[in-house]
Amino acid sequence: RKEFVDLYVNYVLNGSIQKPFEDFKRGFLRGCPAQSWTLFLPEELQIVLQGQAKCDWKLLEKNVVYKQYGVLDQTIRNFWTVFHGFPEEKKKKLLAFVTGSDRIPGYGQENFKFMIEDPKVPNPDEFYPSANTCYRILFLPR
Repeated sequence: RKEFVDLYVNYVLNGSIQKPFEDFKRGFLRGCPAQSWTLFLPEELQIVLQGQAKCDWKLLEKNVVYKQYGVLDQTIRNFWTVFHGFPEEKKKKLLAFVTGSDRIPGYGQENFKFMIEDPKVPNPDEFYPSANTCYRILFLPR
């Protein structure tokens, strides 16, 4: 019985996925040659591929670029007051809403920027905030 269980577990966890995994590995290494990955420690490689999980929210606020807004506009001050009152989980959800990811890219938070722009709609009370994730723009009606 032990041999059967060992063989079955080996098949389920290794043998049954070997062909799809080899196909994935071959395609992945075609675009990202293995020699490049040897430059990184495992922790560094994880940050490059996944981004940074921890975020300095005050630095993020400092790096925001404003379009048709100023730092002292009431809408912006209200936005940051509400944002800093959020729990960590909601802050990450807003980051994902604006950028498409709840993580900061691996190149470092000091270089990470996004934009808050006034969409200039006729009646701002009728519009919700929206985002353009490709350009990291949060459209925030007044």
